[in-house]
Amino acid sequence: MPLVANTDLPAFKRLEIEGETILQGDAARHQDIRELHIGLLNMMPDSALAATERQFFRLVGESNQIAQFYMHPFTLPELPRGKEGNEHVSKYYETFDQIKTEGLDALIITGANVTQPDLAMEPFWEPLKEVIDWAYNNVTSTLCSCLATHAVMQQRYQQKRRHLGFKRWGVYPHYLLDRQHPLVAGVNTRFDIPHSRYNNICRQQFEAAGLKVLVESEAAGVHLAVSEDLFRIVFFQGHPEYDIISLLKEYKREVSHFINGGREDYPPLPTNYFSQQSAAILEEHKQHVLKAMTTNRKTPELPEALVTLQLDNTWHDSAEAVLNNWIGTVYQLTNMDKRLPFQSHIDPNDPLGLK
Repeated sequence: MPLVANTDLPAFKRLEIEGETILQGDAARHQDIRELHIGLLNMMPDSALAATERQFFRLVGESNQIAQFYMHPFTLPELPRGKEGNEHVSKYYETFDQIKTEGLDALIITGANVTQPDLAMEPFWEPLKEVIDWAYNNVTSTLCSCLATHAVMQQRYQQKRRHLGFKRWGVYPHYLLDRQHPLVAGVNTRFDIPHSRYNNICRQQFEAAGLKVLVESEAAGVHLAVSEDLFRIVFFQGHPEYDIISLLKEYKREVSHFINGGREDYPPLPTNYFSQQSAAILEEHKQHVLKAMTTNRKTPELPEALVTLQLDNTWHDSAEAVLNNWIGTVYQLTNMDKRLPFQSHIDPNDPLGLK
């Protein structure tokens, strides 16, 4: 069912151009269809702010649930932003106070760039804790992406992430560990997920916290886990929301950092992402860059056009299926008790009725 363009956020127009069904606010009000209000705590830096909106909005809008989706983006003032980022947030985003007043059916929390060795040292830590605690008591389900997963694991379960010593970066095969859970109903038993992170929380840490791991990769570790009540918190360590070009754009930024002195080594290619031909093209480009830098000449532009058409998206269908299951369960629970789905006639130890 459609996303409702309840604001002038440019993401709606961009998604409409891409072929997504976007219902204008006036038209939505004249239809007798159940509304779902989903918050997006967007903690990404300015360069990824709009792309992250589109990625998660798209996945929500592709759900086949019979509902109209109202998206409510907000962020944390403590996150550093430039002039354009602040203007975007000021013009299109809601405040957390507004979110608390109006309420949500579900919440998505994105990742963020961090600069401190411990998340508790980040300037956004205390306000993020406030959002996490509020959502736990007032929102049917919260979906945490990457850094948000690490933050919730540290804040609620005293499980700190551990540095890998390298960047886990690429597209990895994953396997279902529990084929019966409603969140993975109809999902392939093996599917790919992109990852991009330096830190990890392993299966033993999730299980030590009493949480259930649903999807794991031999190479990349846990991707999908759920809280002890099976639904209130959903944890992603990977990035199923990524566009087909997301890792290419990230690779381009890393190459630029190297050229400008922001990193000492030339970045490796993301694992299992580029074709052999594309890898050869990018290796040749690397040699041209290194030669230009040693001879003080202008470095060549990354040959994006040559590799973009050779990229394959091997994760979107599975991501769409999981998000559809998540929204479907939110829809069912909020229909049972719109206001307090976990505090009425639903067993808090078995909210999905699995026992």
